[in-house]
Amino acid sequence: MELVEVAPLDPANFGSVLDEDELRDFLALAESAQEMFAGRVLWNVNSTAQGGGVAEMLASLLAYTRGAGVDSRWVVIPGEAEFFRITKRIHNALHGAEGDGGPLGEAEREVYERVVRPFAEEFAELVSPGDVVLVHDPQPAALVAPLKERGAHVIWRLHVGADEVNDRVREAWDFVRPYIVEADRWVFSREAFVWDGLDRDRVAIIAPSIDVFSPKNQYLHEPAVHAILSASGLVSDRTSAPPEYRREDSSIGRVASTASIVQERALTLDRPYVLQVSRWDALKDHGGVMRAFAEHVAPHADADLVLAGPSTEGVADDPEGDEELARIIEQWRALPDDVRVRVHIASLPMADRQENAAIVNALQRHATVVVQKSLAEGFGLTVAEGMWKARPLVASRVGGIQEQVVHGETGWLVDPRDLEDVGRRIVSLLEDPQAARRMGEAGRERVLRHFIAVRHLREWVELIAPML
Repeated sequence: MELVEVAPLDPANFGSVLDEDELRDFLALAESAQEMFAGRVLWNVNSTAQGGGVAEMLASLLAYTRGAGVDSRWVVIPGEAEFFRITKRIHNALHGAEGDGGPLGEAEREVYERVVRPFAEEFAELVSPGDVVLVHDPQPAALVAPLKERGAHVIWRLHVGADEVNDRVREAWDFVRPYIVEADRWVFSREAFVWDGLDRDRVAIIAPSIDVFSPKNQYLHEPAVHAILSASGLVSDRTSAPPEYRREDSSIGRVASTASIVQERALTLDRPYVLQVSRWDALKDHGGVMRAFAEHVAPHADADLVLAGPSTEGVADDPEGDEELARIIEQWRALPDDVRVRVHIASLPMADRQENAAIVNALQRHATVVVQKSLAEGFGLTVAEGMWKARPLVASRVGGIQEQVVHGETGWLVDPRDLEDVGRRIVSLLEDPQAARRMGEAGRERVLRHFIAVRHLREWVELIAPML
């Protein structure tokens, strides 16, 4: 069992983005949370400490709850290859996707329970009656019942879902439902993701958020952006500025690790590029982005394409990453010579989570257009991240992306399978910098109002308070 260390952050930090009244209200909320949790522990359990939006959100939100004086702790469930293969199958099925096509039957249930049962017994010994436990996603769902028996208040939080329910979705529901039925509350990211048959009085909708002060989202001066891109090997230019960023403990970090890049010609700082950052997952459709660029962007605009994701060694709970990255590289090799030279596939170092975040930050800030062409999406925090950096978005009209992008105002929503329209929207932003700038500025303002931790933490307090 892994207990993840999280350093506290002062909620007063939000004074730089909130007005006086908003900050006063938020600090009052933090004080009430401290009183509410006095003598209790707020636990969070998920399947990985790095890689993906859930881990990023937990690192941020727990830092602020700890800074508010709440005893907040984060535990990662252990696993094995077969367990994560099954939970990845559940993940894909909850999106309505076929995934590896394997079953979710009694054999899979036996493996799932064999892994979770001993962890549940060990973890339950740490939890006291009256504690609050947030169980995130299917991997640790079987903890709900033993924690309820222990006398804890238990909330199951699902971060994914499907816009349209099909047989694959129902199969995943049937597999997971027995484990979560006893939870005090069920929390979903969107109304459309709520499962059939749940007691609506126990359902809550809480959208995710980003930490605007984290290494991934903090402001970086242009020289620092250029230096980080250079130090990580993402551009060939050499710069004199130090590749520095501020770490979560306020110390100065320096990017020293380099990305592993598949390319024929190095990217340079003077070349505009279109960027998609996401895990190497078939549902993120890097291959579709590449096709849209090759067929509908490259012939009309002088720009490059960067597809970036985490080093597959750094994401423990996603066993399909290596295979998907290999497929993307094989597709890249088949591109025409004059297009292939303009496409860059970057696996970003994951040895230091905060260094990785700073590299993503620099990539997004220097991008001309940010794309998120997912075929299905739980929420898609990379969208909010790009908007926070005032980048115009071209993103799929799926899942939680629709809650973030205002079509024609902060970016363009597209049918992810309509590659011609995807390409046309990208080209329009490359050719009209003023329109791109307007969309970027509107996007940043929208994130400030709807997708930062202030709103997120308030909704959690409002949910938990009546339970206690």
